[in-house]
Amino acid sequence: MCGITGWVAFDRDLRQETGALAAMTATMSCRGPDAAGTWVDPRGRAALGHRRLAVLDLEGSTQPMTLDVPGGTLALTYSGEVYNYAELRAELRRRGHDFRTTGDTEVVLRGYLEWGEAVAERLNGMYAFAVWDARTQRLVLVRDRMGVKPLYYESTSDGVLFGSEPKALLAHPEAGREVGLDGLRELFAFVKTPGHAVWAGMREVRPGTVVTVDARGSREHAYWSLKTVAHPDDRAESIARVRDLLTDIVTRQLIADVPRCLLLSGGLDSSAVTALAARELAGHGEKVHSFSVDFASQSETYVPDAARPTPDAPYVREVAAHVGSVHTEIVLDAGAMADPAVRRAVIEARDVPAGTGDTDVSLYLLFSAIRKHSTVALSGESADEVFGGYHWHRSPEAQRAGTFPWMSAANGAPANGQGRDGTVLRPELLDLLDIPAYTRDRYAEAVAEVEHLPGDDAETRDRRVTSYLGITRFMRMLLDRKDRLSMAAGLEVRVPFCDHRLVEYVHNAPWTEKSFDGREKSLLRAAAGDLLPHSVATRVKSAYPSIQAAGYLAALREQANELLAERHHPVFDLVNGAWLETAVREPGAPGVRSGLERCLNLAAWLDLRRPRLLLS
Repeated sequence: MCGITGWVAFDRDLRQETGALAAMTATMSCRGPDAAGTWVDPRGRAALGHRRLAVLDLEGSTQPMTLDVPGGTLALTYSGEVYNYAELRAELRRRGHDFRTTGDTEVVLRGYLEWGEAVAERLNGMYAFAVWDARTQRLVLVRDRMGVKPLYYESTSDGVLFGSEPKALLAHPEAGREVGLDGLRELFAFVKTPGHAVWAGMREVRPGTVVTVDARGSREHAYWSLKTVAHPDDRAESIARVRDLLTDIVTRQLIADVPRCLLLSGGLDSSAVTALAARELAGHGEKVHSFSVDFASQSETYVPDAARPTPDAPYVREVAAHVGSVHTEIVLDAGAMADPAVRRAVIEARDVPAGTGDTDVSLYLLFSAIRKHSTVALSGESADEVFGGYHWHRSPEAQRAGTFPWMSAANGAPANGQGRDGTVLRPELLDLLDIPAYTRDRYAEAVAEVEHLPGDDAETRDRRVTSYLGITRFMRMLLDRKDRLSMAAGLEVRVPFCDHRLVEYVHNAPWTEKSFDGREKSLLRAAAGDLLPHSVATRVKSAYPSIQAAGYLAALREQANELLAERHHPVFDLVNGAWLETAVREPGAPGVRSGLERCLNLAAWLDLRRPRLLLS
């Protein structure tokens, strides 16, 4: 896992521009703390940068990696993991390729030499990479199917800039720092539109897409999309297939030349992955290591709510004992959670204030603590989107609300359609943004992508749309959060439930199979339940934990009060100052805590990134 960046220019000599490349590469140091490298094309048309987090082939596989071939050089800067690299290496050897390294990087490079950009279709994993092909004077940008690994690009007057994160592009002297109305709409509408990067002029490479750039401009084509096909298997066959897939996926994703661990919450998803990993490692005489997060004194004073009916800690301990895990609990207190320096680190990692409050902070602190022990962690992320674990998967009202189901009133969203920030933002800004109209347009675009089968009834179509929206929109918000916050700590987090084979199979399974026991995630529970304690296999879904300590809200109020003393701060171009004053005085009002978090995040973003807001 690494950070990549680069610059292609067709009308200048980049051998004279190494300072800009170095600055862009330096922004990726957290993603790659182990090594740095740059490469400039001998003709000066391309410059590639790389920061390495060494996971496979620790002594070899340095980057950018080059390959001299007839007609020119191929140069690769690559981030990610390809889990089927051993099979691909064997196939390439049969085709006459000789390898000088043992990791997956050279497999990707030689795969490009053999198959061109179609190599993407053969890769199983999470990846984002760029190949400069001197034979055709062309840059090829590739991103994995699910969008686990990020990749951004921005056209210049004579070429393109690219990088794992926007900060890499923003470090270039020619990059703009403007954020227009559509960028703000994307921030505040609680939807991640494929291809949208928030920053004006910048684009995100869409998941499952190849972007090619040459002197004529840029073009993109999708090599993968979430297709609708008939599901061939009955219930028993479906359960067996899910178990087989998960076993294969976890086995592949445990491969590493560095310490690895499991993220364990005590819920069905992470517990299933942990149990499968424990079984696989036991066959090699190893014990699985696991980590969880909790908050000081919260186990004794826990107050259940609709999203979090049970605390994690008792279930975590039960799973750890059941599978024989070497377990570590990371306990956070209100002081660490409310620390402004930590908040700034989170915004620095994410580049935009698109976070989800205290959960972003606790994830960052959790990943930072884990990194002291492990370099790779497996996560249960995305099982809810794939197997149908959310309330809105079971709510016809949410599915037929004419908006993204997680934003519907039936799912508890504000009925005014203004998203989470309707009371926080200035009224005149809300009028200008017209977030309800923006959301309707993005929803219509997403629904139009969904394929249906002949003979589908209305309920089947609704269910399919809901699954598609969760996988292609909601899941990508969570994946982006996990990637940014983990890589900011130099930790590689792998996501077994994002294997495209599993996603395709379960997405097309009928709802009667996904919910055959009358509960959420029936297929997953049936496929992995025998590996888990009964209490965990039947546990009611509980969201990622949130701190309940009163000291956390008190600290937010104090910081907000300090912000109010700076009425010249640019945050008040966005935030309703009257609302903030009331929130500081009346902390018990609904939505105050999340609103304060959003205001403080916006202020930190404006301080750190200094965007030029185009509010007209």
